[in-house]
Parts: sequence; structure tokens; C-alpha cells
Amino acid sequence: MILEVALIDIRPGEEEAFTAAYRTAHTLVRGTPGFRSIRMTRGVESPSRFVLLVEWDTVEAHLENFRETDRFTQWRGHIGPYFASPPVVEHFTDISTDA
Repeated sequence: MILEVALIDIRPGEEEAFTAAYRTAHTLVRGTPGFRSIRMTRGVESPSRFVLLVEWDTVEAHLENFRETDRFTQWRGHIGPYFASPPVVEHFTDISTDA
């Protein structure tokens, strides 16, 4: 399992519009092969900062099945207009606690 983490800064004053756009657009991600879960969180101290957490089967599922498709273009069309700057996106894996 891969965790995609995206730090998203939204232009101040447009947080509610961004949230509404996300509520519409998240279904584009949900329908992607290799998708597991999606969650958007909002900063308490920095309410214009959001963190998107998406679980994928593999990095390739994210990149090939989503980013390289029209789904991503539509996704970005919904939420992109509210970005203050391009999101910072990275992939993470769990650390095993087994010895």
C-alpha cells in the first residue's frame, strides 16, 4: 500500500469554495483502479492549508491509472483554480513494526 500525501495551500478567502469543489471532484479519484481510500483534512492553525491523503495499491496505480488520465485533468479542473501555489505531493510506505 502507498500513501499519497499532498500539501495544498488555498488562496485565503476561497477555502469554502475549494471544499465544495473537493466534495464534487473526489468521486473522480474513487473510481480509479488501484484506489483504496481518500481523505482531505484542513489546518486548524492554518485554515488555508489542506492535506490530501490517498491510499493506492501502488505508486503506478496513482501515476498511470490517475495522473496520466482524463480523470486527473477533470480533478485539477475542479480544485486547481483555488490553489495559492502548486501542491507538494509525495508517496509514503508504512514502516513495519514486526521484528
